[in-house]
Amino acid sequence: METEGTIVRLGSSELYILPAHFMHAPGNLQVYDPVSRILYSGDLGASLGQDYIYVENFEEHVQYMEGFHRRYVPTSKILKAWLKMVRQLDIETIAPQHGAIIKGRENVNKFFDWLDDLQCGIDIMEDIYKIPVNHFEG
Repeated sequence: METEGTIVRLGSSELYILPAHFMHAPGNLQVYDPVSRILYSGDLGASLGQDYIYVENFEEHVQYMEGFHRRYVPTSKILKAWLKMVRQLDIETIAPQHGAIIKGRENVNKFFDWLDDLQCGIDIMEDIYKIPVNHFEG
């Protein structure tokens, strides 16, 4: 498999195998089905702790995604490269492997816009690399 991705034919249909490297694994790939217009996004879009299957209010849903994405996506630069690629596709639904499904073009576009502004990984971690201070000395 090429690191740039590929197209796999299944009968008369095609699946797009898309690069999503470092989100959050180095060799990560995603699958896009142009017939259903579903992007199977792996860990991108993952959410933790919500009690619903479909995102209805994206702004409220961000709290369930933010911590994971800020820590596990290594830099916003990779998000911008990925966004440049996927914004060219006709995506109706984003189905991450964990958490709620992002359905409807409005929510998909809100997700893309949120990622475009997200600071994550090494963009925000520089301040934590310091020698700890002992707060327990009396």
